[in-house]
Amino acid sequence: MLRYFISLFAISFSFWLTAQDKPIDLQPKDTVEYKEEYGLRVGADISRLVFSFIDEDYTGLELVGDYRLTQKLYLAAELGNEEKTQTEDLGNTLLYNFTTSGSYLKVGVDVNTYENWFGMNNAITLGGRFAAASFSQTLNEYNVFNSDRFFNPEFLPGAVPGEEFSGLNASWLEFVLGIKAELFANIYIGMSARLGFLVTNKEADRFPNLWIPGFNRVTDGSNFGVGYNYSISYFLPLYKKSKKKREKPTFDESN
Repeated sequence: MLRYFISLFAISFSFWLTAQDKPIDLQPKDTVEYKEEYGLRVGADISRLVFSFIDEDYTGLELVGDYRLTQKLYLAAELGNEEKTQTEDLGNTLLYNFTTSGSYLKVGVDVNTYENWFGMNNAITLGGRFAAASFSQTLNEYNVFNSDRFFNPEFLPGAVPGEEFSGLNASWLEFVLGIKAELFANIYIGMSARLGFLVTNKEADRFPNLWIPGFNRVTDGSNFGVGYNYSISYFLPLYKKSKKKREKPTFDESN
């Protein structure tokens, strides 16, 4: 029995000596892994819905969505349809009245610059889009005022009130600055401001594109346009990815 205890003591002592050769970590690292949700967020632009109810000259719907690719990168898109009637006046005199109607699609990416706490998925994003629209314009009525104080009915050669100019299209690039915040569980509200640069603009020979769905008003002599949206969306979690808690930097006390 004595020989057994002597052998056990010798083995324990050898393990103790081996352990002394390794430095003791007084600040053990946290190896807990956290799970972050990835999935699809879909919704609608509520500003277009509101204006469709309060403005009799406008009807519009825009669906919005994004898909989380990495911790910071999102694939984003907007799909919409708009119809708007506009009137241009000179004083109290009608110059022309027209209606633009068509659809558009915007695709691109957003990068989240906001550092969330664990469990949060809010965002302050910078992004870009390539956008394209297909639409038509109808010249409802027109008059042109010239220097002889005469209203010329021949604003467009051969045009008649109610004539439709179809087969129109345009494309543009957009710079997007946006925010999204979780209002309730998986329910998000968002807002974005957009600066567009018109790349292509197919017009009718006898009537220019004065307003483009998704791009807004076309300014004479400029390819830039400004837009915005206010969205409400629902996040559909599809899977989770592990994310280790960020380790604090360690300092070598020997230096």
